[in-house]
Amino acid sequence: MEIDPGIIYAYASDLLKEDLGRGDITTQAVVRGGLRARGRFLGKQDFVLCGLEIAEAVFSTLDANIELESRVYDGDFIAAGTEFAAIKGPAAVLLAGERTALNLMQRLSGVATLTRAFVERIAGTTARIVDTRKTTPGLRLLEKHAVRVGGGYNHRFGLDDGVLIKDNHIALSGGVRRAIGLARTSIPHLMKIEVEVANKSQLREAIAAGADVIMLDNMTAQEVGECVALTRSEAPGVLIEASGGVSLETVRELAECGVDLISVGAITHSAASVDISLKIASL
Repeated sequence: MEIDPGIIYAYASDLLKEDLGRGDITTQAVVRGGLRARGRFLGKQDFVLCGLEIAEAVFSTLDANIELESRVYDGDFIAAGTEFAAIKGPAAVLLAGERTALNLMQRLSGVATLTRAFVERIAGTTARIVDTRKTTPGLRLLEKHAVRVGGGYNHRFGLDDGVLIKDNHIALSGGVRRAIGLARTSIPHLMKIEVEVANKSQLREAIAAGADVIMLDNMTAQEVGECVALTRSEAPGVLIEASGGVSLETVRELAECGVDLISVGAITHSAASVDISLKIASL
C-alpha cells in the first residue's frame, strides 16, 4: 500500500504541531542561529525499517532544503549497530523535528518488524497475515502501511469499507442467518459479506445463508481444522479467516489448518517500538 505524498506531509505537519507548539525554546536559547549540522540515524537493535519517507517529510516540512541520505528502503532488515541514514540541514531544524521523526519511525518499524515475524512463522503455507482495526487512534493509515511493509496484508480500513458481522451484530439482529439476510438486502451488489462464527452451528448457518467470508473466532486449532474441513466440503468458494488471540506460538498451527487469512490484532496494538537514535553534530 503506497501512501500519497500529500497525505504523508499532512501527517507530518499535524504531528509536528503537537510537539512544537509555539516553538523549540531550548534550541532557540542554546544553539547558534544559522548553524548547520548532520544527523546519523542508528539502529540499536535488529528490525525491519518502516517510516523513513515519513521521517524525511517531518524535516522537510520544517525546511524544504533538508538533505536525507540513505541506501536502504522501507522493508529492509537493519542489523543492530547500523547507521542506516543521515540527514543534513540547519541544526535547529534537526533538533525540532527529531522527536516526531523518531517516534514515527520507531512505532512503524515496530509494527513492520512484528508483522515480518508472523509472516515468517507461517512461511510455506497458503495463509496470509492480515491486520485489524486495533490501531493507534489517528495513525491507522500509517500503521496499516507498516503492516504491508512487513509483508502482511490489510483487512478493512474502517467501518465504511467492508461488511463484517460480529457477535454483537448477530445478537442484536436475531441470529447469523437473519443478520446475513439483512445485510444482503442493504449493501451494494459488489460488496462481500463476512460473518464471525464461534461454533459449528453458527458456521452451518453462515454457509447456508451465503456468507462470502467466514471468520472463525477464538477457536482452538482442532476446532479450526474441523470448521475448515466442513467449509471446504460444503462451500469451497468461501474464504476462511481465523482470528482471536493469535500469537507467534499459535499462528503456525492455525495456518496449517488450511485457512486463507489469519487476522492478528497484536501486530498493531502490541508491537513494541524499536530502538532508533539520531546523533547530531555540527558541520
